[in-house]
Amino acid sequence: MFYWTLKKIIVGPLVRTLYRPRVTGLENVPVDGPAIIAPNHLSFCDSVFLPLAAPRQVHYVAKEEYFIGTGLKGRLMAWFFTGVGAVPVDRSGGRASMAAIDTGMAQLKQGRLFGIYPEGTRSPDGRLHRGRTGVAHLALASGAPVIPVGLVNTDQVQANGSMRWRRPFRVRPEIHFGTPLTFERYEGMQRDRFVLRAVTDEIVSAILDLSGQEYVDMYATKAKLLAAKAAKTETPKPGQDKLKDAA
Repeated sequence: MFYWTLKKIIVGPLVRTLYRPRVTGLENVPVDGPAIIAPNHLSFCDSVFLPLAAPRQVHYVAKEEYFIGTGLKGRLMAWFFTGVGAVPVDRSGGRASMAAIDTGMAQLKQGRLFGIYPEGTRSPDGRLHRGRTGVAHLALASGAPVIPVGLVNTDQVQANGSMRWRRPFRVRPEIHFGTPLTFERYEGMQRDRFVLRAVTDEIVSAILDLSGQEYVDMYATKAKLLAAKAAKTETPKPGQDKLKDAA
């Protein structure tokens, strides 16, 4: 009830009026039964635009800290994520990925739409990165179809790493739902790492066709580390500029 109040009365009309998201392919989302929603990940606001665009409620995992924050900001964040159907998952420790998969399986068994970002985290550079195999494991273990989704321009609405949204009417985000992918040919093979990689790559390829991004065969987490290292190397140490000037 609260989800639909947010979508239809509070948040939805405001976002649609100000940012005019362009949505295509809604006919590809099944009207009932379990399905996996698999989008690229450009910005924090992906988790706002995608659920607002989908014809059914999309359940997805979110960091546990989003639900246990203190103060007004913490309570508002917990209220929002609970309202939109997010499920808290502890992402610390070695079982983080399995916890997300277990949560996804539970949601799919209830006949729900479950959203998962195959890249595992936001793209640090706007490119589409190598997919993690969790989405393939879910698809093979559950038998649910995978709906690839291409998100476009969401990082122009809210820059990666920023909590501020840019002024509306300057850019129009796009959400493209692709043709469902099914993998019956791999039934019972969710423990085969080569099959998991093949299925993941097929899903990411479909996302690429929808998003129009440049693809890089590297995990987004590694790309983030490399970018951080490069930034650290380029940042001059205190007093370094003065030494150069003196020389």
